[in-house]
Amino acid sequence: MKHFGLLLLFLIGLVSVVFAADAPTVLPKDFAGWHMQGAAKTSTDAGTADPANAALLKEYGFNDFASAAYTREDGRKLTVKAARFNDASGAFGAYTFYYQPEMQREQIGDQGASFNQRILFYRGNILLDAVFDRITAMSAAELRELAGSLPKPAGNSGNLPPVLAYMPRQGYIKNTEKYIEGPIALSHVASPVPAELINFGAGAEVVLGQYENKNGDATVMIISYPTPQIAADQMRKIDATHVPTQQQPGVATIVDAGPFFDKRTGPLLAIAAGQITSNDARDLLSKINYDADVTWNQNTFFDKKNNLANLLVNIIILCGILMGLALIAGFAFGGIRIAMGRLFPGRVFDRPENVEFIALHLEEDKQEPDNSRLSSSIKAG
Repeated sequence: MKHFGLLLLFLIGLVSVVFAADAPTVLPKDFAGWHMQGAAKTSTDAGTADPANAALLKEYGFNDFASAAYTREDGRKLTVKAARFNDASGAFGAYTFYYQPEMQREQIGDQGASFNQRILFYRGNILLDAVFDRITAMSAAELRELAGSLPKPAGNSGNLPPVLAYMPRQGYIKNTEKYIEGPIALSHVASPVPAELINFGAGAEVVLGQYENKNGDATVMIISYPTPQIAADQMRKIDATHVPTQQQPGVATIVDAGPFFDKRTGPLLAIAAGQITSNDARDLLSKINYDADVTWNQNTFFDKKNNLANLLVNIIILCGILMGLALIAGFAFGGIRIAMGRLFPGRVFDRPENVEFIALHLEEDKQEPDNSRLSSSIKAG
């Protein structure tokens, strides 16, 4: 039994190695004149993608990783790393973690940014980091072709989180938006509220960014909760810990936030903190208002039975069938009448006593002279 167990473990390990070697990669073999050198390296370990931030990638829903080296006939070289996440929210969150304020926005994939020879972009649920040996005028177009060849996520996993749409645009400092799904990612940003008060275990999502105002830079933070009730409870806890007289030992507090202003709108908590006056904070927070979208989720059953076009086709077919039956009935009635007339002449359909037509005999009237008119003409003569 001992040897059998060792053999079983060996076979399982061998099968896993074979499947890992043959695992499909999201990166294409060729695109836009670039050719992959060798085989792509794949892994499901977040530590392979980024050893220093493996836990953060897992928090965003890391799925698998692939890297490959490409070359062109002119000798140029390109290295591409691709990390796939469970949904587009995870890819976008990792994208906001890696991009820096000095990067320039690029129209590549869903969103992209570049700095020198490095271009970072995401497409659906895949985040890509491309590094050229030298940049040319066609580098962005080549990566657009690469982005177009990537597989798209199915269903709602390709949608970005709705909370992003509530961030104000006026005064926003570019490349400062961060999307947070857990406490690890929150620890890498200057958050005015600690993770303990946000309560990620309740399904919270956070987006924050930096905004300019006349007194300096301020942080705007929006926390999205599943329900307005949860948002109201968390707001009471945040407001309670923000008041110095109510702070208790061992309880998380809001520190180093400066002036702090907040409001609740539906399931959203909006916070403005930093170098900002009450009037500016009130104006900034007034632009954040929850708008509930009611969606009718009843199944429409788009099948042959409930398809309108299919119904119209069936109506046309039914009309054709009825017309055919009418023609058949007409020919049958006429054929039977003719047959009965030949087999039983004058006994069934053509009997004289059943004839109800009125005969005027107009031809006979034309042959007979009009005696009354003749006699009247003689008298008049």
